[in-house]
Amino acid sequence: MKRILVAGATIGCAIVPMAAMAQSSVTLYGLIDEGLNYTNNTKGHSAVQMESGFAQGSRWGVKGTEDLGGGTKAVFQLENGFDVNSGALGQGSRMFGRQAYVGLSSAQFGTLTMGRQYDSVVDFLAPLTANGNWAGYLMSHPYDNDNTDNSFRLNNSVKYTSNTYGGLSFGGLYGFSNQPGGFANNRSYSLGAQYVGGAVSIAAAYMQINHAGANAGGSLATDDTDFFAGRQQVWGAGINYTIGPTVLGFVYSHTTLNDATGSVYVGNFANTASSLKFDNFELNAKYQFAKNAYVGAMYNYTLGHFNSAAGDSKPKWHQIGLMADYNLSVRTDVYVQGMYQHLAGGDASAAPLNTAFITGADAPSSTANQVIARVGIRHQF
Repeated sequence: MKRILVAGATIGCAIVPMAAMAQSSVTLYGLIDEGLNYTNNTKGHSAVQMESGFAQGSRWGVKGTEDLGGGTKAVFQLENGFDVNSGALGQGSRMFGRQAYVGLSSAQFGTLTMGRQYDSVVDFLAPLTANGNWAGYLMSHPYDNDNTDNSFRLNNSVKYTSNTYGGLSFGGLYGFSNQPGGFANNRSYSLGAQYVGGAVSIAAAYMQINHAGANAGGSLATDDTDFFAGRQQVWGAGINYTIGPTVLGFVYSHTTLNDATGSVYVGNFANTASSLKFDNFELNAKYQFAKNAYVGAMYNYTLGHFNSAAGDSKPKWHQIGLMADYNLSVRTDVYVQGMYQHLAGGDASAAPLNTAFITGADAPSSTANQVIARVGIRHQF
């Protein structure tokens, strides 16, 4: 009996220090972006509007880790998006529509998470664009066709993100359809990689979605997607080069939608489109002229190709964006933005692909040109 008690006491003493060593942390964080927009033409009328979440989406969230020992941690993140002006939930009125995941992180093998998450285009390629880095929503490529501004997230997803090895990191995601007998119906997958070395950052990514919104429990819900198509593919690559206080960037992305039946932005197609394609070419630059201030500029050219029984259309979008930002403190900044879009080569049979429509505007212009100017304030906590 004494031997049993001694053994039990010995085991107990061994367990107590191990429990004491385990550490966990939970962080509450958030960001509020608010501003005033002027649009020169929305369906033939100018508009002055209060708009939230343009430089960055307004949000609050909690994230945390628990040290499991041996270089392994449990990780989680829950992130809510909202509209400052109305207080309404964002992302289809989801409680945690921006992100919601749990997983394990290893100092040796990387991180594996499960839940509602960003795809590899957002994780790896978007940070090299203007809209996915310093400029935000207003400077997205037309209709955010390549999702570099994370217009949507993927449900039921399992994601792996590597550690960084000599400047190289990579990852991938798979989103389940969750449909019995329909494994590929509304599923998604993506891959990406990034290399950062000295003054150079290079990234590439690929994403494919099959039958977006085809079932309510799939990887991409109908109230979350930009386009409805039998297959949506996005791939691209980019480079950023830093010269002192200046960062120069170039990004190319290609989006193909086969058997497209409609779009949140473009509207329902009169006839099923055999294909809808976008080729985006972006040049961007950011100059940090003071510790607490920068200016940025971008030019984007997008070549579209819409093919359906109603005819072909080859619209060409030219976009120029400018931004200036000044930090009042480490957590609060004010900024001004301007965006100009010109559409050429549109076809009336593919309206509104025949008029300008800046991502972030309430509606298309009644002409081939549209301008939006914004003054905003952003606070982080």
